Amino acid sequence: MAGFSDQTMGLGDIQVIPHPDVMLVIDIGGGLLVDNAGGRQRRSSVVAGLAPIGAAGRGGAQSFECLQVRLSPVAAHAVLGDCAQLSGTVVALDDLWGRETELIQEQLSATASWEDRFAIAESALIRRLETGRAADQEVAFAWRQLMATRGRIRVERLAAETGWSRKRLWSRFRSQIGITPKQAARLVRFDHAARLLTAGHSPAAVAADGGYADQPHLHREVLAFTGMTPAAIAVTPFLAVDDVAWPEPLHASRT
Repeated sequence: MAGFSDQTMGLGDIQVIPHPDVMLVIDIGGGLLVDNAGGRQRRSSVVAGLAPIGAAGRGGAQSFECLQVRLSPVAAHAVLGDCAQLSGTVVALDDLWGRETELIQEQLSATASWEDRFAIAESALIRRLETGRAADQEVAFAWRQLMATRGRIRVERLAAETGWSRKRLWSRFRSQIGITPKQAARLVRFDHAARLLTAGHSPAAVAADGGYADQPHLHREVLAFTGMTPAAIAVTPFLAVDDVAWPEPLHASRT
């Protein structure tokens, strides 16, 4: 998780770049707005599923503060429930957590300490993780393999390693993660490519490293996930703060 604040000039429009995590944005009282290409606007706390289509964030006119959490979709299955309904979209957190959302927001707003805010959020997440329905071990294993291979593993091999049929893995993975194994592999490959582009690598080198057939293939994938070109992705503000907000290994931080 990471804390974001802007006490002076507000946050302009930021295109949300898809990544292989489910994202929670918990408002701490700054009028943060998240919307998507469907024309729906969500104030306050929201959840963005895997590969949200056209999602964008916008800060308040004067200032804003929010706490952002990135959850593995395996953990999100227990913490948030049915991830299939979250895929490709943005929903209000209180649609999933009800009254608890308001209580958490009040607790976060009542303290100015980011360390205390992280502890409050972590406690709520752990409680839901422990009481929620865990994803199948086979689905969790398949997700870990996709991440470890940066999306460069065939679904047939994944199924064989889990001991399931391809059809069963496809069905259970989609219902618990929110997308199919093939879509997940594309998302993981894209995420790796986007980070290389942001780091200054050429599209040709990124295409070769990421397992794309050629540079036009990379261009089509970037366009499909973001509506932008590889050159535009390389300078997007959303990715520019990642090394600060989400250093490896991931841990709580403040931006």
